[in-house]
Amino acid sequence: MSDDAALDLRASDADRDRVAEILRDALAEGRLDMEEFEERLESAYRARTYGELAPLTRDLPAAGAVAPPVPVSFTKVPVESGGWASRIVGGGGSSTSGVAVLSGFERKGRWTVPKRFSCFTFMGGGEIDLREADFADREVEIHCVAVMGGVQVIVEPGVEVVVRGVGVMGGFEHPRDDGPVDPGAPRVVISGFAFWGGVGVARKLPRAERRRLREQRRLEKLERGERWRDES
Repeated sequence: MSDDAALDLRASDADRDRVAEILRDALAEGRLDMEEFEERLESAYRARTYGELAPLTRDLPAAGAVAPPVPVSFTKVPVESGGWASRIVGGGGSSTSGVAVLSGFERKGRWTVPKRFSCFTFMGGGEIDLREADFADREVEIHCVAVMGGVQVIVEPGVEVVVRGVGVMGGFEHPRDDGPVDPGAPRVVISGFAFWGGVGVARKLPRAERRRLREQRRLEKLERGERWRDES
């Protein structure tokens, strides 16, 4: 595909977030003043194609470095429909277990969930965040044993969750606000046993999406203020 053709491709939310991050770095380093930053940020979140995004960072370092500007690549990498193909990586997991005895553990950020992840808590707690994780298989199992402790599993909307755990004077909480399952999304099976403890499942947006929504609301507030001043 030629460069001109690539610039005509539709940009994704992740592409817009990547440009916004470069702009924030440039503002913090004094490469942009506040007015330039707000103008470019607004243009970034309104951009529909790579061609509209490219000029916004053309005169800026790609990662806020002092070195001469590195051009940001906007070449589209084909993936399967649904957006999950690149996160189903196969192989083994980067972490297969977690233990918390009078303490805590967490798995979050970029990590690979194995086909079976086992965890144990005794008078402690654990957090298993899958929002930025890759998956070894399209179906993974998280097996939890919680004794006078707890485990919190966090997934993003669109992921199918099946809860099969058993609680004795404790419980396994099913996720709230279940919506439609994304095409190609992984299936997460949560099993195990809770005694005087609990295993909960929460659906939360990924951090990048939350940042995008915050920026969008801020821009909408600025636009409303500008319209109010123009009408006054």
